Amino acid sequence: MAVREIGTGRGDLTSPSTAPDAFARPAVSQSLCALLFALDLGLRFLGDVDSGPWPRVGAGLLVVVTLAAFVLPWDRLPAASPAALAVADLLVIGLFRLDAQGGGSAVLMVLPGLYLGRYFGRRGVVVTAVAAVLLVGVPNFLYFGLDGPNVSRMVLSVLVAVVAAMAMALAVSRLQHERRVSAAILDSVDVGLVLLDAEGAYQAYNRRHGDFMRLAYPEGHAGMAGQLGLVYDADGSTEVPTQDMPSTLASMGEEFDDLRIWVGDDPVSRRALSVSARAVRDASGDLAGAALAYTDVTELMRALTVKDEFISLVSHELRTPLTSIHGYAMLLLERHDLDPQVRSQLEVVVRNTERLQRLVEDLLHTGQIDDEAMYFRRVECDLVQIVRQAVQAAEPHARDRGVTLGLRTPQRLMLRVDPQRIAQVLDNLLSNAIKYTEPGGRVTVALGTDVNRVEIAVTDTGVGIDAADRDRLFTRFFRSQHAEEQSIQGVGLGLSIARSIVEGHGGRIDVDSEIGRGSTFRVRLPLS
Repeated sequence: MAVREIGTGRGDLTSPSTAPDAFARPAVSQSLCALLFALDLGLRFLGDVDSGPWPRVGAGLLVVVTLAAFVLPWDRLPAASPAALAVADLLVIGLFRLDAQGGGSAVLMVLPGLYLGRYFGRRGVVVTAVAAVLLVGVPNFLYFGLDGPNVSRMVLSVLVAVVAAMAMALAVSRLQHERRVSAAILDSVDVGLVLLDAEGAYQAYNRRHGDFMRLAYPEGHAGMAGQLGLVYDADGSTEVPTQDMPSTLASMGEEFDDLRIWVGDDPVSRRALSVSARAVRDASGDLAGAALAYTDVTELMRALTVKDEFISLVSHELRTPLTSIHGYAMLLLERHDLDPQVRSQLEVVVRNTERLQRLVEDLLHTGQIDDEAMYFRRVECDLVQIVRQAVQAAEPHARDRGVTLGLRTPQRLMLRVDPQRIAQVLDNLLSNAIKYTEPGGRVTVALGTDVNRVEIAVTDTGVGIDAADRDRLFTRFFRSQHAEEQSIQGVGLGLSIARSIVEGHGGRIDVDSEIGRGSTFRVRLPLS
């Protein structure tokens, strides 16, 4: 099966010699002409009218030409060979016209003209004009003479055929130009593009996808969705079965984004691809095919691997020395004979060590989220106690910043959660609220219930969050413009981790904010 590659010499969409329509095949186009000629003859020979020998000779020639259209090996003949059939049809029309009764065969000159203009362009127009004059016009003038009605019929018939050929050639030329422009655009993008038909057959793909195809199918591709090859799952080692191939899913009408696969088995040249698919439907809504986009994400995948290795390094190489530094610094601070300046310096060491420990913990939690290994140890606990402890832990930070902390809670609120994870969420929210609130401001934590859910609201009177930043606020490693401009410490992991924990409990976290008037983060957890 031939698969057309957009913008190349192999089955180029812009090449008229490889036009995908059925009428490009000589047998099909000639059959249509033969049927219309036969209709003309049948209507002409009704009754006992003697049409003379020439129409019968033309009918015999028509049979020979039609047989030739079916018998000759056109795929092994020169590309211009089918033009001979159109010229022969014009000769048949010329013979049909040598009939005293006239007939309607002159109008049939449009058919060879359309064919020649469609598949041979301007050369086809020239051939149509020359053949129509020599094979139809000249014999007719020699046979019937140059009387006015005859000249009028012949000249107009030839002109109509030539104009039809010219109009067709111009239309095809414009279409081919648009296709070449489209092909150039598609080949200029660094994304593999594929078009499937309703049966899952490859209709076309661009040059970039051709590169991916050569990696995945070094021995060639059959042009059908679901073909097995050197295609692996996101882990890079599990072979993707036919039913899970992106092309198979797309051919069944599924739409998806960021489906990760690897193609190729050479560690150096293999590529990681992110695949998206959209269904193509006809006017009645039935599936007519699919379009797929393959984006090279190899560098991203390799970067993620490096990140995982880094997190592993952090886990094993940084936690132990940080714990030791923190422990010894705390032991020194317990001494009562320290010089005030030394004590102040040790407190700086403790604070910065704790910052590093929090950063290490955030990185480790991020790795757990990626590995889908964030476990929750749910127990029945008093949420009020967790909230109060979080506020108490944040008081030194708030005091140093000159920020007042407020707390509103009921006496008791039992809920089945992972207390350490919920405390981590509160620590992140309180740390951010204090960090972004100017001295003299206030941060308030409110705990309550609303119908069938628990709500924890952390409200500050800080700088607020720009609307453009809110959509990306919970994105990993995102830092707001204000944080960057003010050099506020942080790496942008806290809110991302908080959202993962809350969603892991079946809840959600939202934010309301206004520049200059502060922010409110609401954590909503189901009561059940």
